[in-house]
Amino acid sequence: MGLHAALAVHPASGRGAAARVAEAVAARLRPAVDRLDVLTATSVEESRALMRSSHAEGLDVLIVLGGDGAAHQGVQFCAEHDVALGLVPSGTGNDLARALGIPADPRAATDRLARALQAGHRRRIDLGRLADAWFATVLCSGFDAAVNARANRLRWPQGPRRYDVAILAELAAFRPRPIVLHTDEGTLELEATLVAAGNTPYYGGGIPVCPGADPGDGLFDVTVIGSAGRFGLVRMLPGLRTGRHLGHPAVRTLRTRTLRVEAPGWPAYADGEDQSRTPVEATCVPSALTVVVPR
Repeated sequence: MGLHAALAVHPASGRGAAARVAEAVAARLRPAVDRLDVLTATSVEESRALMRSSHAEGLDVLIVLGGDGAAHQGVQFCAEHDVALGLVPSGTGNDLARALGIPADPRAATDRLARALQAGHRRRIDLGRLADAWFATVLCSGFDAAVNARANRLRWPQGPRRYDVAILAELAAFRPRPIVLHTDEGTLELEATLVAAGNTPYYGGGIPVCPGADPGDGLFDVTVIGSAGRFGLVRMLPGLRTGRHLGHPAVRTLRTRTLRVEAPGWPAYADGEDQSRTPVEATCVPSALTVVVPR
């Protein structure tokens, strides 16, 4: 039997962008595979059921057309079933696709994916493991998680600027708090504003919070912003877009395979998805996922 792929379409991604390009994406993919199932779902449960049905018939590659939320669901399924993952970004943030060097334009991404499928180009990447979920990009807690929660509630503006609006709103209320970090090298206690553990560099629509994170090295890159205060954060924020925040005196970095964050009820997010509140514990699992990407 030849290559069996499924295209998981999340119509609401990117304010309907996925639905608008789904037919064109499927048409570009069909010549590159022997069978293509198109799985259109409006809920996580429905999407999972369709994926399981394709898997029962010999699924080789799951291609996700959507944003980071859709990619997160694809990561769960593929890691659990040893199915390769392909991405066609059409959401707001697209941070996993960005980290893998996939073009932001869905049609360009599809054409490159089709060539990679035909050439058999695949690679293994690490994933973060929580108690009952995987994550591919960044686990965050504190100020940035509060921003993520607020951004998810906003309906305007679209795109990365939604996160900028959420940042300004959260600045008025958030304060540094005492936290405890348990790492491979020991325990760190400090007043902090946020903690971000990156398997890949980006979150929040392209913010390189952990710019050196490499999903092939078996470790998280952890960025901790200490007691910067409101005005310190304001001065630091422009540097977050370019990675210059690492030079700020309130920022410290470390690398670890395991991380436990203990903080006073801080929100926690991974891949932009709500993980409830701290304490939260994560482990970097080497080569946990196969991805189809151009060389």
